[in-house]
Amino acid sequence: MKLLKIFCLGLCISLSACQHSAIKSQTVATKPVQEASSDIDYTAFKKNKANHKPVVALVLGSGGARGYAHIGVIEVLEQKGIKPDFIVGTSAGSIVGSIYASGKSAQELRDIALKMQVHDVRDFNIKMQGFLDGKKVENYVNKHVGNLPLEELKIPLYVVATELKHGEKVVFNKGNTGQAVRASISIPSMFIPANINGNQYVDGGLVSPVPVNIARELGADIVIAVDILAQPIHTETTNLWGMFNQNINIMQSKLAEEELKNADIVIQPDLREKAHIFDVKGRELTMQAGIDAASEKMEQIEKLFENQPNIKSKFYSAQQ
Repeated sequence: MKLLKIFCLGLCISLSACQHSAIKSQTVATKPVQEASSDIDYTAFKKNKANHKPVVALVLGSGGARGYAHIGVIEVLEQKGIKPDFIVGTSAGSIVGSIYASGKSAQELRDIALKMQVHDVRDFNIKMQGFLDGKKVENYVNKHVGNLPLEELKIPLYVVATELKHGEKVVFNKGNTGQAVRASISIPSMFIPANINGNQYVDGGLVSPVPVNIARELGADIVIAVDILAQPIHTETTNLWGMFNQNINIMQSKLAEEELKNADIVIQPDLREKAHIFDVKGRELTMQAGIDAASEKMEQIEKLFENQPNIKSKFYSAQQ
């Protein structure tokens, strides 16, 4: 599975040249997702700015099974009383982000992750465009968010996907949450593209593996980004599949590097080996990597907050 994913991504990575395409939002009815007639509402956080409250965004990047590290990061932030004004998620980050945005605690996220079974999310449907359908992922997410559409989640969520025909970066922010996540995680040639209102969508990691710029464009004053991409320096390159893997890692790292320059805090868990998505022991180790990485950044985060008294009073009240 891992080797096939690497190969499929290698075939489709050319879409990454569209990384600077204009952002589109999707207005979504509960079923199915419907396209918007206008762009994202960039005034959504105007009230915060009017009250001189800095807007804090949590950006959760793509990375397959490394996505469990996002849960560890959220655990540390939650312990410090830090909760974002909104979340931007790509691929694996959109799965964790959606369930967290529905109101689940970090402990609930951990419990859900450890209980997940193969049959919960994997459904074979062999077609010319792929062999995994993605419908079970959609249903799994909707189950855990209580079937809430994106606009009704307790924390606003923006889900990044790639429009297949033109390779454009698209942001879903209304409607069927599970369907938006399904689009964001649909690895080309592995997952059948998600069909939404007549258009096909695939993995958001192709165009924005760690979508910091979207958070900025939406009005974030403070951006905490979690980068779970494989680091090229740790990739095995002595065999054919390792070389495929390295090609993808280098290209995605370069994409992410430019966006990460615009983040205030970058958390990069030490994930040198990619655990299998259904390996329970691997899940726990990956979550711990997220905890360790976030803990190492807490002094930097606290200093940042000290320079923003409104953030401190808003997020640290529970500790005073």
